[in-house]
Amino acid sequence: MSRFVLGVTGASGAIYATRTAMHLKRLGHSVSLVVSAPGREVVEFEGQKSLFDFADEEFNVDDFFAECASGSSDYAGMAVVPCSMGTLGRIAAGTSDNLLVRSADVCLKERRPLVIVPREMPYNLIHIENMERVTRAGAVVIPASPQFYSKPATIEELVDTVVAKILKHLGIPQGQLSEIAKPWNN
Repeated sequence: MSRFVLGVTGASGAIYATRTAMHLKRLGHSVSLVVSAPGREVVEFEGQKSLFDFADEEFNVDDFFAECASGSSDYAGMAVVPCSMGTLGRIAAGTSDNLLVRSADVCLKERRPLVIVPREMPYNLIHIENMERVTRAGAVVIPASPQFYSKPATIEELVDTVVAKILKHLGIPQGQLSEIAKPWNN
């Protein structure tokens, strides 16, 4: 199957990263983690350390020699889940000041799927302009806004409504996504 980079920042919502990694692994894909220092703190604070159990490998956020820093790597795409507004701004500006931002830049320049999941509200104009910039560059912005029409009964089912959308935009076939979150049915 495919290899994906999962970037995790210091925004609240580490459960979105854990569930994304868990479903990618369950579907037979490889997960390479890049977690920022604040992201690591939030993962621990929010009780989501099982995230690391779903990773095939983890790269240090300061390791610019990691495979995902190069366009010649064979990653199928990347999701930044959750994405802080600071990281969004650095991706939008193309700073590549750490491995997470560099990996996102590689996806954009190589025209690979890049999904950015901001977990912030409300948005100010700078946030909106940064979302516009990354969208124009080829990324897909999927705010962590779950849907309720499938009547999710647990927090995990609610989170999975967003995770299914993330995986769809990473190129996971629709048939596999219906196992994660119920599709729209009248």
